Amino acid sequence: MNNSQIRVPSLVRIKPGALPRLGIYLSRSAFTHVLVVSGQLPEAVTQAAREGLESNHIHTGPWVEVDDNSFENVVELFALLPKKTMAIVGLGGGKALDMAKYLAFLARLPYLAVPTSLSNDGFCSPQSSLTMHGKRRSLAATLPQGVIIDVDVCLSAPRALWLSGVGDLVAKLTAVHDWKLSFHNTGEPVNDLAALLSDATVHQFLANPTHDAAGMALLGTALMLNGIAMEICGSSRPTSGSEHLISHALDATSAHPRLHGLQVGMASYFVSQFQERNTELLAHVFTKTGFWDAVRAAPFSRQEWLHALSLAPDMKENFFTVLSLRDWLPEAIRILDNDPLLRGCFI
Repeated sequence: MNNSQIRVPSLVRIKPGALPRLGIYLSRSAFTHVLVVSGQLPEAVTQAAREGLESNHIHTGPWVEVDDNSFENVVELFALLPKKTMAIVGLGGGKALDMAKYLAFLARLPYLAVPTSLSNDGFCSPQSSLTMHGKRRSLAATLPQGVIIDVDVCLSAPRALWLSGVGDLVAKLTAVHDWKLSFHNTGEPVNDLAALLSDATVHQFLANPTHDAAGMALLGTALMLNGIAMEICGSSRPTSGSEHLISHALDATSAHPRLHGLQVGMASYFVSQFQERNTELLAHVFTKTGFWDAVRAAPFSRQEWLHALSLAPDMKENFFTVLSLRDWLPEAIRILDNDPLLRGCFI
């Protein structure tokens, strides 16, 4: 990618009490007319955002509340976009943010991401995950101009969403190693800065992997920097490897797919053993955060996982990972049968 095309957030607020100040941040950028695309949120969250906007004379018009993330709905929103709109604000979870991000991309308008939970790195990635004719697609978009994360709001979200974010973050360890494996086996170039940034975000969070204000701020910062790593190199390589292929296969075949971060986090634990690195580190962070307990509360299907693992190497064309080296199914079965940390995680 040409470095002149790289765009990263210039406004970043990751702290308690950030949501009521949303209007202040917008007014400083002279965004007086915005469109808000939100998810179905608690009234207290919506009210805090509304009051912050109104008190700073930010005109929003009717808020767009979405409950799906279809390409068709984004196109319809684009056709009805008010002419005075100066920026798009995405408020809520993944679906609302993906819709807002792609709408801003179509309209060539600045986009501000205001996630209310931190379940994955999608709030600051150069892609939007949308459904097209009922099938999930990842479509090119641009990074947000602003990222506003209210740590208190994210702490009030279900803990499972935080654990999903933890799983998506630590998956960067296996993803970066897969990228380097691809370089040694196929000659695929590695952007050293993007790889270093992605790796560093994990270790930054591991300094304090706690479900409190400090830990939430670290997680939000780390996930945001993952998105910037993708923008730097122009691909998902620094954040997505074989563990994401397994998750994609689960999404396609499982009767009840789970939160993305829970799937890729668990897949990373298996992949780390295939790669023979970072397994103890993953085990430690999953134990300390309660990740294992969350999975045991609603165990994965052993049969579905083994089937997904058999499909994973072919989920993405010309994408070399550790899964490309040999058939890992016998090793996965051995891990399932003998790893004490996985007891109760699969049925």
